[in-house]
Amino acid sequence: MKLEESDIQKTGGIGMPIFMMFGKYSSNALKGISPERTEKAVALIKKHGGDIKSMYAVLGEHDLVFTIDFPDSDHAMAASVALYKLTGIHFVTSPVVEVEKFDKLIGEAKEI
Repeated sequence: MKLEESDIQKTGGIGMPIFMMFGKYSSNALKGISPERTEKAVALIKKHGGDIKSMYAVLGEHDLVFTIDFPDSDHAMAASVALYKLTGIHFVTSPVVEVEKFDKLIGEAKEI
């Protein structure tokens, strides 16, 4: 995913780091599923500086997958912990890098 020119203009040339949040329901967390809790979770993410790009419920190893821009890893970590406190959902939060940048970084590492 590349930043579009309008995104670069909005952020002064620097995009916020992107994080993937992978959520797993506990049995207690399942009991609290509701649109109201989801609204509270969205508000909590925004309170911690997050800009939600996508939120999906999924089948498989994880129950939820969120893509969120946060100002930095401190904000992402605080949101992840706060979401657990609010929902009881266990989140694994990981920073991501665009494939083009990853390819460049690996190319540079090979030269070392």
